[in-house]
Amino acid sequence: MTPPSPIELEALSLSLKVAFWSTLITLPIGIFTAWLLARKDFYGRAFLNGIVYLPLVLPPVVIGFFLLSLLGQNGPIGEILNNIFGITVIFTWQGAAIASGIMSFPLMVRAIRISFETVDRKLEAAARTLGASPFRVFYSITLPLISPGILAGTLLAFARSIGEFGATITFVSNIPGETRTLPLAIYSLVQTPGGNTGALRLVILSVITALLALLISEYLANRARRSIGT
Repeated sequence: MTPPSPIELEALSLSLKVAFWSTLITLPIGIFTAWLLARKDFYGRAFLNGIVYLPLVLPPVVIGFFLLSLLGQNGPIGEILNNIFGITVIFTWQGAAIASGIMSFPLMVRAIRISFETVDRKLEAAARTLGASPFRVFYSITLPLISPGILAGTLLAFARSIGEFGATITFVSNIPGETRTLPLAIYSLVQTPGGNTGALRLVILSVITALLALLISEYLANRARRSIGT
């Protein structure tokens, strides 16, 4: 099999960039959302829970259409961003990162939420009785205990972002060098006569990348568990 062409490597590089930024931006939001759902009882909690996990059950093209309606140049948010700040996310890799982040967000929240729910609350209470501030309790007690979940959720979201297709192509189209990530490049090659060989190479690259992310996730999670003695 011949080495990947520059176009194929470009698709891989773009996919990694989109997955990296989508995961990085959603991580703090994911931690806060997981904490909110795991620790707080408030009016509308069930609704928020449903909204968070909605991307898991909706067709990705529905999410893409929603983003297009909301963030497009004529959308309520997209028009404000364009007219006031000169920011356009539609048909850009940043828009692809937004779509990927939304589609992978439920996986991240689920993993971190489970970690929050398994933390022994008595340890946190003991730290508070010793005079530790809420921030100190979270930083020194809670965060180390939920770190396996954070690592697992982060890399699961990263792997999911690499494989995102439906929401991305609906929201930001399939533009070479800008929004054509690995799944979109595979789709384009399959539709091109004689493109099956290139598509197969990209499929192999996708599988290897996803497997590496999952294996690293498992390794880091196990190492974190051993370090905290669980």
